Amino acid sequence: MNQTASNKAEEFGFHAGDIVQEWLWDDDVDDSIREKIENLTGEELVDEDYDGAVDGVIIWWRDGDDEDGLSDTIVDAYAVLGQDGPLWVLTPKPGREGAASSTTIQSAAKTAGMNASTPFTVSADWNGIHLRAFGKGRAD
Repeated sequence: MNQTASNKAEEFGFHAGDIVQEWLWDDDVDDSIREKIENLTGEELVDEDYDGAVDGVIIWWRDGDDEDGLSDTIVDAYAVLGQDGPLWVLTPKPGREGAASSTTIQSAAKTAGMNASTPFTVSADWNGIHLRAFGKGRAD
């Protein structure tokens, strides 16, 4: 069976005890992804108002949101992310409402000083794109 990160949250790179911050939550997010991450870490996700260091980040992003806003969000999220923790942008899959071009996300990531991986399926309706700071290993 071809497992996705939705079925196997470890693929996000999060671990038990990690504090994972989510940005741009809205009522269209995939709660199964959130639950899988919370079950893996044993911790509830924290929102963008959380003021401590975090071990990982997920950003829910949809087409129509401001690309410069995404760059700013990436910079803000990376600022509180500890020691190379995983940073993901989750976006609706092509053909779904709010689907964003991967080149738009790659452009926003580059503006924020990050490399973007190739999108991969994280649930039936969402893709995930892993971001890394330039010079921090290679993009997936």
